[in-house]
Amino acid sequence: QTAMSSATIIWTSIDEAPALASHALLPIVQAFARGTGITFEARDISLAGRIIAAFPERLSPEQRIDDELTRLGELAKTSAANIIKLPNISASIPQLQAAIKELQEQGYDIPDYPEEPSSEEQQNIHGRFSKVLGSAVNPVLREGNSDRRAATSVKSFAQKYPHRMMKDWPTSGSNTRVAHMQANDFFDSERSLVLKGSCDARIEFIGEDRSITVLKDSIPLQDGEVIDTAVMNVKMLREFYENVMAEAKRDGALLSLHLKATMMKVSDPVMFGHCVSVYYKDAFDKHAKVLREAGVNVNNGLQGVLDKLQTLPPGTQIAIKADLESTYSTRPALAMVDSRNGITNLHIPNNVIIDASMPNVVRDGGKMWNNADELQDTVAMIPDRSYATIYQAILEDCQAHGQFNPSTMGSVSNVGLMAQKAEEYGSHDKTFMPAGNGVIRVVDSDGRTLLEQQVSTGDIFRMCQTKNEPIRDWVKLAVARARASKTPAVFWLNPERAHDASIIAKVEAYLSDHDTTDLDIRILKPVDAMRFSLERIRRGEHTISVTGNVLRDYLTDLFPILELGTSARMLSIVPLLNGGGLFETGAGGSAPKHVEQMVKEGHLRWDSLGEYCALVPSLEMIAEKSGNQKAAVLANTLDTAIGSYLENARYPSRKVNEIDNRGSTYYLALYWAQALAAQTGDSALSERFQGIAQQLSTHESTITSELLAAQGQPVDLGGYFRPNQEAASKAMRPSHTFNTIIDDM
Repeated sequence: QTAMSSATIIWTSIDEAPALASHALLPIVQAFARGTGITFEARDISLAGRIIAAFPERLSPEQRIDDELTRLGELAKTSAANIIKLPNISASIPQLQAAIKELQEQGYDIPDYPEEPSSEEQQNIHGRFSKVLGSAVNPVLREGNSDRRAATSVKSFAQKYPHRMMKDWPTSGSNTRVAHMQANDFFDSERSLVLKGSCDARIEFIGEDRSITVLKDSIPLQDGEVIDTAVMNVKMLREFYENVMAEAKRDGALLSLHLKATMMKVSDPVMFGHCVSVYYKDAFDKHAKVLREAGVNVNNGLQGVLDKLQTLPPGTQIAIKADLESTYSTRPALAMVDSRNGITNLHIPNNVIIDASMPNVVRDGGKMWNNADELQDTVAMIPDRSYATIYQAILEDCQAHGQFNPSTMGSVSNVGLMAQKAEEYGSHDKTFMPAGNGVIRVVDSDGRTLLEQQVSTGDIFRMCQTKNEPIRDWVKLAVARARASKTPAVFWLNPERAHDASIIAKVEAYLSDHDTTDLDIRILKPVDAMRFSLERIRRGEHTISVTGNVLRDYLTDLFPILELGTSARMLSIVPLLNGGGLFETGAGGSAPKHVEQMVKEGHLRWDSLGEYCALVPSLEMIAEKSGNQKAAVLANTLDTAIGSYLENARYPSRKVNEIDNRGSTYYLALYWAQALAAQTGDSALSERFQGIAQQLSTHESTITSELLAAQGQPVDLGGYFRPNQEAASKAMRPSHTFNTIIDDM
């Protein structure tokens, strides 16, 4: 695998709407590249595919799938890597269980997920599934730091044709605010250390009786690496929830909770569960014994509770549901995910994900949906202070200055520190909830304590790592982007936070390795960096945010959603540390709703613009590294085609019987073929595409009619997590005329 030709592009087969859209787009890309020395290979890293790969011994040879994620992780460490990475499911436990159920129904002998493993066999099964849960893909592939921005053509289009989703902030005032803890959170307890020399470490819990339990037995640490430990005190967390609930009730505001239970797959579901149990405390206390015997796990949300109730006698179900329902008369109203179906913020842990939900609060004038399907002010709970303050800053800015104007606002691009599982997003395997009071400490192989934390029963302890070389590369990338764009670059780092203080020292040291003459490079607290960026945005000026891994995630949704209407239109380039490239195609948070509409009425509104844009630098990298000028021509003409796609508004409509993803992909192919035919840099390519462009143009009416005719009726894909590939391809390529032209290439 590591000897793979640099003219091979890996296309990740993933989940939901992007996976369906690939059935339409990938055959076109493969056809256009045929004969140019460039090949595309699809690799299955979908949720279902990763589950199947975890249990090969239980499956027939025909059912087995190689562990493509591990293979791609190894490829990402080589200079040959050229990977188009589409959005994938970061599975919560309910999603994992649903995928397992579907696979079992399809004949796969996949075991059930043991929520509380009690035997060695169940421990083994639980361990395998743990590698599939949450954001299992990105940390493996992200062997480099992130350069994320809107392509020039996309930003220009957004200003010329601004999206219409922005809602005015009320001139009469707003009760919307962010609520966060003031003490005893991760921010407060964090301790940080820069390693002097490499070593192997372990994590131990020392109980009050001085007994020692090894929680993790081997953590290789490198010279210069930054390590941190922090603890969320759950007693104080629950007090925080209780107090904010009372305040929201007093103010007549919706209560909302904003976490990231997908990426922070160990800690955040626990924090979510505490909120659920506090909110429904009276009902849970009254029925504690029955709920415990039913195996209720509040970390799975209210829906998990309701699912477990189905195993109880009807009379018991009715009584518990009545007491749960009575909670709403004494507690503040909850923000709704789906008001028409009664789905609240607390139903499922991954329904409200902070990097998508908080931008929507800003976009919607400081409001969220209530159970009457109306927008209402909200108190947004973000328990930990490490990042909560940036959202309060943007709320205050909007309350003072009103809504942003997409036609005039500047942009905030991002250079993100994420290589080699940097910071919190690499903490999953080092996060623990102690079974008693005591101390959790990080100890090196000589028995020396590196870091330690006092903990109480059930507290959330986590350890994070940030390696030295990714930090050095991050600073280098920030300087390069500041010079190339002639834009201020701001490091969002807080010297009052232990981890950030360690990073600041390294940033200042590594900046001295570069010529920063005439560059505007600053280090600001995140809240001050937000205010600085917002001032510039309102003047139509651009700014580069240089952030750690979590803020990279948050800001590359926040600003694109306001500027462009979606983060899926962002260009995301990851220059891998060993010379390869990873090209990410946008966010998939809305993908489930897109699939729902496709199944119901045969219309897929997923916009593949992110995939189109990612292909351009992928092809450019081939041209640069291998000298393949056909790749350069393909890249340049695709960029031209994207401009035509936007200018002619060929992106998918949200409404059935109007253009959808399949029609958009047809027009992308038409404009690309026309650009290839018109270019003069490669006569062979021009000659080849003259006839293709002519055919696609001549048959435009027939093709679009055939594509529209496929809409308006339900579509059976044969599965949600693992659709039938033949059925999905048939659904996504319904135009015989278009298919004939492409396949004949």
